Amino acid sequence: MKPVISTDPPVNQAPPDLDPSSDLPRGFYDFLLPLHQAFSSRQRELAARRREVLEAAHQGRLPDYLPPSEATSGSWRVSLPGWCQDQRNQMTGPADDAELVVKMLNSGAPGVMLDLEDSVANAWPNINEGIRNIIAALKGQLTYQDRKRNREVAINESKTVILVRPRGLHLEQAGVIKAERMAAALFDVAMVAYQVDPARLKHPLSIYIPKSESAEEALWWRDLFVALAEARGWPQDYIKCMALVESHPLAYQMEEFAYHLREHMMGLNLGRWDYMASLIDFTLHEPTWVLPDRNTIPHDVAFFQAVREVMPAVCHKRGMLAIGGMTALYPSREDAELNARALKVLEQDKKNEANSLMDGAWTGHPDQNEIAVNQFPYPNQLQARREGADIHRDLRPSPQAVGKRTLQGTRDAIRTVIRYRNGVLNSKGASLLDGYMEDLATDRIYRYMIAQRTLHKVKVPGPDENEVTHSPELVSQLFDEELDRLLRESPTNGGTAAADSYRKARDLSEGMVLGVLQAQGVSLRDRS
Repeated sequence: MKPVISTDPPVNQAPPDLDPSSDLPRGFYDFLLPLHQAFSSRQRELAARRREVLEAAHQGRLPDYLPPSEATSGSWRVSLPGWCQDQRNQMTGPADDAELVVKMLNSGAPGVMLDLEDSVANAWPNINEGIRNIIAALKGQLTYQDRKRNREVAINESKTVILVRPRGLHLEQAGVIKAERMAAALFDVAMVAYQVDPARLKHPLSIYIPKSESAEEALWWRDLFVALAEARGWPQDYIKCMALVESHPLAYQMEEFAYHLREHMMGLNLGRWDYMASLIDFTLHEPTWVLPDRNTIPHDVAFFQAVREVMPAVCHKRGMLAIGGMTALYPSREDAELNARALKVLEQDKKNEANSLMDGAWTGHPDQNEIAVNQFPYPNQLQARREGADIHRDLRPSPQAVGKRTLQGTRDAIRTVIRYRNGVLNSKGASLLDGYMEDLATDRIYRYMIAQRTLHKVKVPGPDENEVTHSPELVSQLFDEELDRLLRESPTNGGTAAADSYRKARDLSEGMVLGVLQAQGVSLRDRS
């Protein structure tokens, strides 16, 4: 029987021969140890609470708004710094790619987010390379070698705001402190905070908080920021942050989350691809929530628009920026037709977000910056209000009338997760596939969609017009067929280490899907 792979995120393991005194910045271990003792156990408690909330949802107790509190009824507001007033576009990309980091910082974008999470493979070399690049970028010293022009390219002087996205509270870092695991987020933020010199920064250290699932988790981040400031001799409110709303439960607790971080908070961001994955996860038991093929879901689908209405209303009420999400279809300098289509989709998407009163959005390619910036009023829309906006509206409008549910859509999802996982096995946290930038967020969407269709035995037209029912057996068959197709199309023709990597990616991907089904009580027969 094929083993079912755990759906738990991997633990990043430092090398077994790691010597903190020589392999980490001098003095960092002594700086980190008391922080680990104060914060890692709290991270584990929060992770356990997440599992309880998800289990309750699968039993029918879905997320909802919290009772009134000072966070929702008080008159508090954040103090948005002048240097962060314009964030009409935030370019985002993997921090371990120095060339891309320099290009993003030279793109003219008002903000750049350097990522250690979804677009970076969660492996020790990648995380450490990303942190080195972040430190160099914050100092303005990062360069890359342009081989085509045989020259070194440096970061241009600009007012671009640099934000750092660490790994989320669902991930752990092992091997730094022997025989113990720590919060991966703690390691990332502490490594950056320990090495920066405020005298050499254009603005205070700014963190992009990812993957939060409750307002309670904001207290962990708040206390960490204060502890780091105290350890470095900075003012308590020195570290600033923005936060992604990319889980379904947090969408109901945005105001409370921001309240806990009000001395640090600059804005919230709708991380819509992770949000869609989370929405599937929390409604997995509901047959009415089986989503259509991903690329037939319009950018203005009702369950996105619901959050887009609530987020700016909450943010502007409290003086914070509301930032929209990433457009996954990328422009191409080699394919004119794809390029034109991608830029048109980008313009429509960002115009919709601006009309929803967002203050800016995300992009991942320098060619997208100008179009994105031009869709939003300068410098922001903080004074804008939508008449009659309901900040407690229904965040689960039905998707039943949206898009198409097809066998080809399932096949495309399977093909994408194999190729994405193959990229991860080869140290790539994000891959450009068929014109779409796929990272861990979109991989999660596809895996959950496959599991969702299988759990509810969704029927779709087959190639001979007969109905085909999704089942574990069908999923395995499609995984086999797509692997064979990928190997046939590969220049290696299935006979090298590259082909072995594809086979491993196929087994890991199917195992993750089956793990979701097994957790839902689906009986998996002998699959040997």
